Amino acid sequence: MRARLTQDPHSTRPAREKVLEVAIGREVRAFRKAQGTTVAELSEQTGLSIRMLSKIENGNTSPSLSTLQALSHALSVPVTAFFRQYEERREAVHTKAGDGVETERDGTRAGHQYNLLGHIGSNASGVIVEPYLIELTTESDAFETFQHGGIETLYMLEGAVDYRHGNRVYPLRPGDRLFFDADAPHGPETLVELPAKYLSIIAYPQTP
Repeated sequence: MRARLTQDPHSTRPAREKVLEVAIGREVRAFRKAQGTTVAELSEQTGLSIRMLSKIENGNTSPSLSTLQALSHALSVPVTAFFRQYEERREAVHTKAGDGVETERDGTRAGHQYNLLGHIGSNASGVIVEPYLIELTTESDAFETFQHGGIETLYMLEGAVDYRHGNRVYPLRPGDRLFFDADAPHGPETLVELPAKYLSIIAYPQTP
């Protein structure tokens, strides 16, 4: 049975969501709900009508500074907190061919090259993603397995390796994918055909 995914990778946000009023409205609603306050209760605390609060939360009006100050006082947050999502930076990393950062990892052997293709640190998604291009060019008598947090995806580009994950070994050939919990011991156990090259994409939650 085909799994049904709920997130559309090609979806777009309506243009209106980029407007400052909508960003403010979302923050007001988020703070109100986080505190378990109803719209009616917030109306009593601020002196703003329920209709006005509804318009603010839905991004249909531009609240004045005095209105923002009233909301700030009632919700016990600084006025600047309402602008957080609007001012948040959205980052992208463009790495030109051959410009990946070569990195050292525990268990790496001579002839095993790890190139970090890009990295974005703290971000709104709460997730860190590290994409590597891994090239294996020489034999190794033993290859220590890796073990770390997060989820890892491998995509085999060329060559062939038998890849261990936990108690199982998977033959990886060009076009094969392997998706796994990276907390279990894992790594290329047998280098079947060299040179071998594959993508490794590691995703893990960012720490507070």
